[in-house]
Amino acid sequence: MATEPFIQQSIEALELAPIPFSNGQIRLGFTSRNGGYSPDPYASFNMGYHVGDAAEAVTNNRLKLGECLHISTDQWVTPEQVHGNTVLRVTKEQGGQGALDLESAISSCDGLYTTDRDLLLTACFADCVPVFFYSKKTPVVGIAHAGWKGTAGEIVGQMVKAWQRDFVLDPKEMMAVIGPSIGKCCYEVDARVIEAIHALSAIDTSSAIEDKTAGKYMLDLKLVNKLILQKYGLLEENISLSHYCTGCRTDLFYSHRMENGRTGRMLGYIALLSGDVQ
Repeated sequence: MATEPFIQQSIEALELAPIPFSNGQIRLGFTSRNGGYSPDPYASFNMGYHVGDAAEAVTNNRLKLGECLHISTDQWVTPEQVHGNTVLRVTKEQGGQGALDLESAISSCDGLYTTDRDLLLTACFADCVPVFFYSKKTPVVGIAHAGWKGTAGEIVGQMVKAWQRDFVLDPKEMMAVIGPSIGKCCYEVDARVIEAIHALSAIDTSSAIEDKTAGKYMLDLKLVNKLILQKYGLLEENISLSHYCTGCRTDLFYSHRMENGRTGRMLGYIALLSGDVQ
């Protein structure tokens, strides 16, 4: 088994080691559920405004994360997240959108990318697959939210195509990191979901699906996204995959599935920093 890319750096977050890039660093991480201000059932570092938690608690949690990262919330950008496959390019001019409220989030998209430095791209998760993108040669970073619908819509492929279009970037030069999310061990789905996954073209998803009983299946959504990335030209050695299962580790993460929908959200984040990680 490959080494786990995400290391717990503090009670609040897990991160990759900083990635050196052109007089700066790429910072990439994923929050835990611990170290914040939210009460049960959102205890305690909930990043989601849309789950029923008090807005003040979520704001305090996000401000605390900004302090931990030394990146203020007016340098964050957050998408609305509609379980689609739209990815959009953002700039510093959009800094602060969605950072401290829902209303100003970048509408109708589930993925963001940027070439601007010191802009933190963020998205919320609680079982869905976070996929982080960067290049070792071109100053661009991105984040995608891939639930089963976004996966079936090949949102990660949409990111690859956007980078090819905007930057004439060879997929072999792209790097992807698949973050903590629900594993095959905990993700039971019905035939409707499996039919959507089977409909993916030019991909053999048989290794990601295990038949259970009475029209139920266990699905490895992380593996499906890895296979889609490879279909679009990313090299296997350029794709890192977290072994953390949000369903198994409710001590560390929120899980929508395991907590019957009444729970908080983690925040995935990535930025191209102009200086060293603090």
